Amino acid sequence: MAQNLRKALVEFQQHHIDQWPTSPLVNYFDNESWLQQQDITSSDYPYIEPLLTACFQEWLLQIAEFPSLQRGILAVFNWEARLISSADPSLIGNDSSVWDARVVSAVISSKRPHADVNTEATLVVPLCSRSEQEVFAILAYRIPLESYEPGMLDMLSMSAKTFLNCFYRMFEFIFIKDLMQLQNHADREARKKTILFDVVQRIHGKFDVDSVLSEVIESISDLYPSAALELHISSDHRSTNQHVKPLVLHNLTDNISVRAFMEGRMIQETVTLPGGNELVHIAVPLSGKQGVYGVLYLSLDGQWLEDLDFQLITILADTAGTAFENAKLYEQSNMLISELRLINELTKQLNQSLRLSEIFNFALKELLHIFKADFCSTLQLDADKNLFKVMSSNVDAMSKELYSTDYGFTGLVYATKEPLILVDYSAFSKVKSVFMDETQSRSLMVVPLVVNSEVNGAIMLSHRDPNYFSYDNFKLLQVLSTHIGLAIANASLHAKVQRMANHDNLTGLYARHYLDDRVNQKQKIDFCGSLIVVDIDHFKQINDTYGHQIGDQILRQVCEVIRTSIRETDIAARWGGEELAIYFPQLTKSQTLRVAERIRSRVEIETNPGVTVSCGISEWNWDDDKISVESLFYKADMALYQAKNAGRNQIQVG
Repeated sequence: MAQNLRKALVEFQQHHIDQWPTSPLVNYFDNESWLQQQDITSSDYPYIEPLLTACFQEWLLQIAEFPSLQRGILAVFNWEARLISSADPSLIGNDSSVWDARVVSAVISSKRPHADVNTEATLVVPLCSRSEQEVFAILAYRIPLESYEPGMLDMLSMSAKTFLNCFYRMFEFIFIKDLMQLQNHADREARKKTILFDVVQRIHGKFDVDSVLSEVIESISDLYPSAALELHISSDHRSTNQHVKPLVLHNLTDNISVRAFMEGRMIQETVTLPGGNELVHIAVPLSGKQGVYGVLYLSLDGQWLEDLDFQLITILADTAGTAFENAKLYEQSNMLISELRLINELTKQLNQSLRLSEIFNFALKELLHIFKADFCSTLQLDADKNLFKVMSSNVDAMSKELYSTDYGFTGLVYATKEPLILVDYSAFSKVKSVFMDETQSRSLMVVPLVVNSEVNGAIMLSHRDPNYFSYDNFKLLQVLSTHIGLAIANASLHAKVQRMANHDNLTGLYARHYLDDRVNQKQKIDFCGSLIVVDIDHFKQINDTYGHQIGDQILRQVCEVIRTSIRETDIAARWGGEELAIYFPQLTKSQTLRVAERIRSRVEIETNPGVTVSCGISEWNWDDDKISVESLFYKADMALYQAKNAGRNQIQVG
């Protein structure tokens, strides 16, 4: 009560006495009034002097009609018998020395009116609280002896009741005002809780980040429609709401939003405009449990500053930060689930094929779809030539092109083995790129395809808009590139193993089982075909004379002659030892004879040491009674036997 009364009395000093009600709010002598139960206590005494002074001045006006109280000097003393105010300060001032302190103090202990009549008459009446009857002030009347009358003390005592009525009327006004302030405060707190409950209920009922941000903006805009409102978000979140903007941290340490974000506290700045008006800027961080996610920024005219509830704004900002964090975590969890499903599906699709071309084309299609990119190119490293080859691309100018390992962005990731993301190629002049120039793209992501700690290729994704790819896109591409790289490595390894299984390691020609399988397939779909069996004459003597190493060299020389003498569709294989076989799809034996002669003559001329070969030719067609690989090889082998018996270095047709 003392604190409230103290505050009210301080306010009272700033108001004119006419503002007080002219009649009691309740009758002082009405014992049924609830205000009758309210009273001052000894704790209030040090703070009621302004109220006593005001009451004294009003009381003087009320007793002006009593002549007997106008003959001397009236004064009011506080509970410690110290003079507060007198009716005629010009005459005696406020100097309490003219008053008999003994007489005034005696009333405090006796609590009864007292008259001291000597050379002058001093009449003193205590003013007691209505509940405890404690003396909190004293009315004193000092008159010349010749003006004193016996009934004046009773008159002063009756007038003291008027003073008390005035005092408690003002006290009740203060009390009621205090109650109203408490009620207003309670109403504001209730309204604040209602607003918070409503906002929290609406915000936390949403799991979409955009919806949360829009709800925050709408709620605060409803509270403060005169304020310009923005949400500055630190993450790379894209929003369609015009009030949501990115928080730019670079080189803006003097910016109020950046400061609020960095310091994690509300910051207020006032700017004086040329016309003299003030503009207030307020920045409140959006904080969650894991960090600060952005800043709530308000700008408004200085005249509306008193309407702002900074505590409410701070609580709303914290609520918005927590809701944003929850929505972001929910969004990220859904994204992770989607990414895991995507990775699982992509891996499953990639592993369904072991053909490199299919894998590269599938990866191209899926990457364009996943990241909504404009352009994509996948490249594979040719380790023998030390060049990057474009394996798949939706940029026609780059299809099947070759690039050195030190060129462009692929050269950069090849050298560093690290992925890179570029927000705006037009503002980046350190590296030139045909891919970016041809497509007129501005956003770029490049990741290396790393297998066994070695770069085996690269993926390039671009978009014509700047700042298009998010950091989450960048991380996802790195994960996907790992699986794509493994799929490519598996397909390459499979192709290598298959080549090793289907080819002879010494000559590079196909193995016999591969030739058998292909001839068998061709006999099912073609209408004819022919076969040459080639045998190096006296090959055992060559090995015995020059050694097996020279023998291997001669064998490779003969195989090279065969390889360069036939078509790409023809199939050359090592049939066994020094015997070689060549199958010609859809060629008759007369056509094959010319090829055999070319091979025989070239071997005789181009080998060193010089050797000769003998050849046997056979053919099949749909008119044959029996079509099989075995019969075809048998007839060619018999023709070869005839050539050897006829003197070697010749061709026989079976």
